[in-house]
Amino acid sequence: MAPDCEVDGGVSAPVAIDDLRGKLTHDAPLAKLVWFKSGGHADWLFEPEDLDDLRVFLERLGGKLPVMALGLGSNLIVRDGGVPGVVIKLGKPFANIETRDDHVVACGAGAHGILVASTARDAGIAGLEFMRGIPGTVGGFVRMNGGAYGREVSDVLIDCDVILPGGNLVTLPKADLQYTYRHSALPDGAIVVAARFQGEPGDPEAIGAKMDEIAEARENSQPLRTKTGGSTFKNPPGRKAWELVDAAGCRGLQMGGAQVSKKHTNFLINVDDATSADIEGLGEEVKRRVYEHSGVELEWEIQRVGRP
Repeated sequence: MAPDCEVDGGVSAPVAIDDLRGKLTHDAPLAKLVWFKSGGHADWLFEPEDLDDLRVFLERLGGKLPVMALGLGSNLIVRDGGVPGVVIKLGKPFANIETRDDHVVACGAGAHGILVASTARDAGIAGLEFMRGIPGTVGGFVRMNGGAYGREVSDVLIDCDVILPGGNLVTLPKADLQYTYRHSALPDGAIVVAARFQGEPGDPEAIGAKMDEIAEARENSQPLRTKTGGSTFKNPPGRKAWELVDAAGCRGLQMGGAQVSKKHTNFLINVDDATSADIEGLGEEVKRRVYEHSGVELEWEIQRVGRP
């Protein structure tokens, strides 16, 4: 018999834990799980053992509490007051990647973009190289229509498996996600657990060379070795967010422990034990200055969740 679900925190669980095999933690710190290394706690953090474990948990939860999936935490500000309800952390059991006939790559939602691109390269599958340039996991890519270097998920997604808040597992074709720029129609609380991507035949050496170009471009232009969250603002139609931020005089602007990167002005970085309020407040100040300078209203690309 598998052991019952482990519950940390010494309080009653929000669901019956009999036969659950994952780890359920009360009042779980999230700062260590996000790239900014800031923010509060989750009321509950559940790390499922596998897909069946997750389905049972969500069925028992029955939509009684809000649910949020967490991947690498690369495109996320967790506010200092923490996240209400349950955060679902999809780990290694959801990180599988396999190649199939007709140049299809099938992935779990916890698979890292760089590994998806590398697996496709090794199998001679082109078209997924851009995932080398997205910091995050498949679940986040699919929900947010992640993209980089001229391509995005909507260009290659076939379909995805999603668990709805009540625990039902459904397969959604790309059309049902109604993709727009960095947005999908997936409802709040729906958790992507797997996806299939359509590639095309290619030469592994040429694919690898393109991936190397992407890696070099990121290294040269982005503050990769800092506590950051990735691109902060969406590019307005026909414009570049970083150029607007730079033109508004925000390069190096600092608020508390947060700073606009001097290397790439569409990145905010945690330079001195910033709070999430510092980071979000700095972003709002950048938005204000850009609008005052150019009349363009920037939109957040980074997701901001939780209580202030």
